Amino acid sequence: MIKLPETFNVASIMVDRHVVEGRGARIAIECGDQRVAYRDLLESTNRVGNVLRRLGVDLEQRVLLALLDGPEFLYCLFGAIKIGAVAVPVNPWLRAQDYEYLLNDTRARVAIVSEATLPEIQQLSRDRLRYLKEIVQVGKTNTEVVNLNELMKTASPELHTEPTCKDDMAFWLYSSGSTGAPKGCVHLHHDMVVCSEAYAKGILRMNESDRCYSVARLFFAYGLGNAGYFPLYCGATTILSPARPTPVGIFADIERYRPTLFFSVPTNYAALLASQREDGKEFDLSSIRHAISAGESLPAALFERFKQRFGIEILDAWGSTETLQMVLANSPGQVRPGSSGKVIPGYEAKIVNEEGIPVAKGEIGHLLVKADSTCTSYWNQHEKSKATFEGAWFRTGDEYYQDPDGYFWYAGRADDLFKVNGRWLSPAQVESALIAHPAVREAAVIAREDASGLTKPAAYVVVNPEFPPNEHLVRTLQEWVTDRLGAYKRPRWIEFLPELPKTATGKLQRFKLREWQAQRQADR
Repeated sequence: MIKLPETFNVASIMVDRHVVEGRGARIAIECGDQRVAYRDLLESTNRVGNVLRRLGVDLEQRVLLALLDGPEFLYCLFGAIKIGAVAVPVNPWLRAQDYEYLLNDTRARVAIVSEATLPEIQQLSRDRLRYLKEIVQVGKTNTEVVNLNELMKTASPELHTEPTCKDDMAFWLYSSGSTGAPKGCVHLHHDMVVCSEAYAKGILRMNESDRCYSVARLFFAYGLGNAGYFPLYCGATTILSPARPTPVGIFADIERYRPTLFFSVPTNYAALLASQREDGKEFDLSSIRHAISAGESLPAALFERFKQRFGIEILDAWGSTETLQMVLANSPGQVRPGSSGKVIPGYEAKIVNEEGIPVAKGEIGHLLVKADSTCTSYWNQHEKSKATFEGAWFRTGDEYYQDPDGYFWYAGRADDLFKVNGRWLSPAQVESALIAHPAVREAAVIAREDASGLTKPAAYVVVNPEFPPNEHLVRTLQEWVTDRLGAYKRPRWIEFLPELPKTATGKLQRFKLREWQAQRQADR
């Protein structure tokens, strides 16, 4: 457990410390042609903090941030935290009804939004937003709302740090909603430090010379660490882009900015592997010393293809919005492809049965983890919090098994597993087998009843462009799975889709496939 003083504000260690310790001239942020030194980061953070105080934001009041990735995101995040308010980053690409829910659930007094986000929020009448007092826009000046850049010009670059407690609320993050409505995870001032020490320093050995590039955006718990507080804590440089990530854009950014640490998700690694350069040359990823994956389990086949093509091992890991960052991780030089790695030192994990008793090695059970960075609760969801947080343990909802060497292997969400011929089937295992075939880019497996009412696996597949989706490929893939996993795990149905339903953070929304399948059956 990290020892911090009782009076502690995380903005002081992420932003102020570098200037105090003489690193003010080092580059903290690169974004397009912008290069923001640590001293500039501190000054802009202070200006935003003063702007928020001028707008009436007080201790513990929430500030909603619907911002694209860029320097302003970090100014606003730590500006709010520094004055003792609670920053709430959310997806800047949501619809009006989503913002109505988030603004009312958080009771945010101020919303700072990107230019692209503003039209959605403006659709909402003020009488539907019971707590919101002010909307502030980042970007071009809009006469209907106040502009952050204009407000910052007249704000003081000096700001007294609110003497918060290390156990005070600092920020909330909303779960991605892969299994339903998002939940607000309440995080404290010390949580970022715990994660930075355990994973950024403990596993990745991140240091001042590192340059961090994350495909996962800053509003996502994974991205907030990768491109936000990890590099700031370590005195490194973060590379930000407001553009929606595409394979072409990502490769161009890597070649331009030369990151040393690259963070992405399995879906994006698959998309990168499907991309080829027009001139026939290979993309240059030689600057990257570690590639990291999280968000969902990385199939071993994707690991092998990426390593073979680019010579880089992907370090798969497991974390959640609730734990803020990684709890299980593969370490450099000790990767076991297909696994989530081992428990990070300082954390604990166990796999238990329905009675809460630890299961034997190799047996599938419920994953529970203990991490000092775990959120205190879900905001305003008392019953859900009681069912999820068992003392110091967080019931993840994921099914795992552990091998004799201590590596953890993902078997699926608790409600994803189903029985076939009286035996449990893990969709993740079948999906990994499918993805190992060169024709398959992505795959998802769910339960489906046959004509006799018996449950069998059904697969939904996205194929690589050079493979035509047809009945011959269906039979080929079925035989492929049978040869590797056995006949009862063979998908009885395989359907080809142009894409799989995902959350904004790249997680598979398996429930949407179930809904779509149920609707199709009802229409027949």
